[in-house]
Amino acid sequence: MSAVLIIGASSSIGTALAKHYLQQGLTVIWLSRSAADFSDPRLQVIKAPALAEPTDWASHQSFFSTVIEVVQQQQVGLIFNCIGWLHQDGEFKLLPEKSLSQSSSALLRKTLLLNLELPVFYLRGLWPYLTKTPGIRYLQLSAKVGSISDNQLGGWYSYRSAKAALNQWIKTASIELKRSNKTAALVTLHPGTTDSALSAPFQRNLPAGQLQSPAQTAQHLAEVAQQLQVEHSGLLLNWDGLVLGF
Repeated sequence: MSAVLIIGASSSIGTALAKHYLQQGLTVIWLSRSAADFSDPRLQVIKAPALAEPTDWASHQSFFSTVIEVVQQQQVGLIFNCIGWLHQDGEFKLLPEKSLSQSSSALLRKTLLLNLELPVFYLRGLWPYLTKTPGIRYLQLSAKVGSISDNQLGGWYSYRSAKAALNQWIKTASIELKRSNKTAALVTLHPGTTDSALSAPFQRNLPAGQLQSPAQTAQHLAEVAQQLQVEHSGLLLNWDGLVLGF
């Protein structure tokens, strides 16, 4: 492997992963709507399209042609998709529901757009590369709260549902991918609780030692990626590599 593609690279985890792999001497392809706030000769930036509203995915065919051309040239063997969303501050505040009465169409639509539709958009666009690249590894960041069997607390209706759908989508895609590329591995990955803007409002009651820095999270996820085998394809994995229940 000579290069890594990081989708959603401007997120806290995405940026930490980019820095981790650059330190390892690899080329990193930074795919995001936002540019990196640091520079490195091995960092290659691709501007992501804005998809804030429903759009015709076919209209972005030229964008993915460019992305695939770049990843082929750089011989990308590892892809992280770090796109995800949990809450919105400001005038139009949106927070995870503590009860069903707090659910709203605005919250549900945005949660599904950023936690399901966008990841699927990139998976579909990169599919021609995934089906033809020997040994390719694709890790889609998800969340443990998307596990239906693990849900003992309730709440967070929209976020749980979006992540559960994402986990199912990746599981189903992994079955299809195996038919054309038996050497590929496609998984969902729970990154743990990372000290970031996404988790900031929910850190107060965390058990001691549970909150990780972005650099710590990147190190853990890179270790999972390094140990990823074909037989793991379709699984939901924890940040320490353990298999989580769907």
